[in-house]
This record gives sequence, structure tokens and C-alpha cells, in this order.
Amino acid sequence: MNGTLRQRLRREIRILQEEPWLMAMAVWLPPLLFVIFWWIFSVGSSFDLAIGVVDLDRSDLSRTLIRQCDASSAMAVEQQYATVQEGRRALVGSEIYALMVIPEYMERDVVLGMSPRPTVFYNGQYILIGKQINGAMLKTVGTLSAQIGGLKALATGAALPGVVGQVAPIRGQIIPLFNQNTNYAEFLVSGAIPAIWQILIVMVTAISLAAEKRHGGLSGWVAGKPALALFSKLLPYTLILWLQGVIFLVGMYGWLGWPMNGSWAALILAQLLTVLAGQAMGSVFYLLGRDAAQALSLAAVYTAPSFAFMGVTFPATDMGWPALVWRSLIPVTHYINVQIQVANYGVDPWRLWTSFGALLLFIVPMMLALRLVQRLAVGPAVDKVSPAGGEVPA
Repeated sequence: MNGTLRQRLRREIRILQEEPWLMAMAVWLPPLLFVIFWWIFSVGSSFDLAIGVVDLDRSDLSRTLIRQCDASSAMAVEQQYATVQEGRRALVGSEIYALMVIPEYMERDVVLGMSPRPTVFYNGQYILIGKQINGAMLKTVGTLSAQIGGLKALATGAALPGVVGQVAPIRGQIIPLFNQNTNYAEFLVSGAIPAIWQILIVMVTAISLAAEKRHGGLSGWVAGKPALALFSKLLPYTLILWLQGVIFLVGMYGWLGWPMNGSWAALILAQLLTVLAGQAMGSVFYLLGRDAAQALSLAAVYTAPSFAFMGVTFPATDMGWPALVWRSLIPVTHYINVQIQVANYGVDPWRLWTSFGALLLFIVPMMLALRLVQRLAVGPAVDKVSPAGGEVPA
């Protein structure tokens, strides 16, 4: 298909309007997912997480510990079990998030000056929930221990100021930086949205290329001007997806009021490079086999680990080398580094040249995609459309 750039762009807009799946994934599905994710995590913090208790001591002290756990804003004692096996089944069955086992003779051991240890089991797969329960348990048990120590000291005739010094000889002041309210929506959504956005970028690119088989065939699309064909194919989606990225930024750091400490221009530029990198990979995935199902499968395998490899929920420094290699091949992992450094820390963009450089390196798969399109232009026509709508050999 020959034509000027304007004619090709008009044709691409018409294809977009005629392809419902392409329209959904490119236009209205990304903003909808942003709203859904924000709504899911809009509370910002978890509270009254269900825990279970196995009280093997059944003493006044153990009941006090249970009441204090239930009084914590983070936890709620939903059930007490007679045996550890019953509690274990409830924990494995996800009926509770954690199980606390109070050992026998805990009160007696405390009176004798020993150090009994209540045991808490929780599911480490729930990273944030497990972290919050662990912190709340440490705080509750520590508070109870301090109370017991203070009562013992008072009983021996010690003065109150001295008791306070014995119970808490060193006092720490913990100041959270960059997320002062410990809002897990700010922590999770700001990472999950770019990860999903990248998945859509790669898949939209593959689907848009596959649509050419239903609108004249690939040979007709690239005839005469393969570079112009690829450019005009990707340009509308580049602008649409880039605009969506900017909307996400405005929504997170403008409407929701999350702190933005750096340059908006640096983030917007990083988003453009991320879109182009994702389109390069999506183009290669489709043009290698020219099969939509295969391309989407490759895109899913390639982009699915994005959120896990970002380094948001798990530090990249603790990843093994296979994960680090895969991480380096995913565009959004370089973008999220720019977003965190710029938005949270206010780092000057020129200090992030490694992340921008990594995104620029995706010009290599884009050149490969262009080479594959040029081969289509000079190769045999194998995808002409038959009158019945199927594809037949030339």
C-alpha cells in the first residue's frame, strides 16, 4: 500500500476504530486499570488483619497478651484454637493471616525471671501483610514486656524515674522518609501501574501489526515504503500510550497529591523512551513469526515478571544473576528507576544517564524490526487476502 504519511495515519486510525480488541487495549483499558488499582489500594493502610491464637498457658498473662494483640489497630484476634494443628490448618487455608502460639507455663516462667517466647507464624508470600503483622507483634510483645519489667521494679521499691530508665534505657526516634504515612498505595500503585502499562504497550504493538492481515495483508502494507509503513503504524499508538503515561503521572503526583520532588520533564521523557522500547519488542515478537498468538505468548512471557523484577517489593541487589539479566532486558525496570529517583529523591536527571542509556539501547530491537519489515517488502507475498477473508499463498 503506497501513500503519504497523512494517508497512512488516517488508515491506521480507521483500523483502530474497526478493531474492538485493539481499541480496548490501546484506548480505554489502561485508564480503567489505573482507576481499579487505585480503588483497590485507596485505603492506603491495612488494619484489623485476622490472626488466630493457640493459648497453651491459659493464664492471666496470656489473656492479657491476647487482649493487647486484639487492641492493636493492625490486628484482630478472630479465632482461638485448641491445638496447633487446628491453627495450622486455618493458616494454610488462608482463614487467618498469622497464628500466635503462647507456650505452656509462660506466666510461671516470667515470675521465675525466665524469658518465654511466644511464637508467631505468618505467610511470607503476603509481603506487606506479613511485614505489618511482624511489626505489630514485636510492638505488642515489647510493650507487654516493658510493663512486666516496670511492675517488677516498682515491687522492689524502685522510684518511677529509675524504673523508666531500666525498662527503656535507650530510646530511638524512627523517621520514615519518602513515604511518611507508610501508604502502601503510594508504594504499590506507583510500581504496578507502569508494569501493567508496559504489558499493554507490547501487546498493543503486536495486535496492531496482526491487524494488517485482516486489512489488505502484510505485503500490501509494506509495499514500496517499509520504513514509512512501520513508522506510520506505530506513531498513533506511541502518542496514545505516551499520553496515558502522562495521565498516570498527573493522577498519582497531581490529583492524588503524592510527593513529586524532581523534574516532570525527565519523567515524561523516560516514559516516551519506555513506550518506544516496548513497541520495539512488540514489533520483533510479531514480525519474527507473523503469528498473533505466538507474539502475544512471547509478550506475556517477556513482560509478566516486570513488577517482580522492578526492585520495588524485592531489592534488586539481592537478586541472582539470571534475574538481573532478565531485569536488564525489560524497559520498565529502567523507567521505574528514573521514576523513583526523580519523584521520591529529587535526583538530577543527568545523574540517571545509565537508566536513560539503557532505554536508548532498545533502538537495537527497533532496527531489527525495521529489517524484518524490509524483508517482507522484498520477499514473496504469502499473505494475500482471499475473497472469503482467509489468507492464501501468492
